[in-house]
Amino acid sequence: MQKQFVTEYIKTLDGEKSVKKAGFVVENPKEFAQELLSKDYIIREIKYQLNKQIDALNVPKGYVIQKLLQIAQFSLEEEDILDKDGNFTGKRKLRDSSAGLKALESLCKYLGFSSTNPEAYKEAKIITISNLDDKKI
Repeated sequence: MQKQFVTEYIKTLDGEKSVKKAGFVVENPKEFAQELLSKDYIIREIKYQLNKQIDALNVPKGYVIQKLLQIAQFSLEEEDILDKDGNFTGKRKLRDSSAGLKALESLCKYLGFSSTNPEAYKEAKIITISNLDDKKI
């Protein structure tokens, strides 16, 4: 039943539903799911099954890295801002900064650049094109 729970959990990421679909009969499925997910052997089995699925896809790591880089580069390029009539306003913006940053975040995680040490992250000031001037460069 625990293996079935893991299989269902990987499909849905919903502990409560996974407990029910695995056939457990408990008073509080949500609480029971949290209990299961706190066990090391359940976490190991989830990781094992996920890695098995990833290996079955047989996607080369280089391909994933290349695609994430392409998404980041495209999304973080500047483009002209047009008014409602399609005329150039003289201003520029990033195509899709949230998609670009998400791709870079995924790339960092994929390459193992993430840190579990909260002190490793330093506060940064956000500078946008609108508040950028020569003194800040």
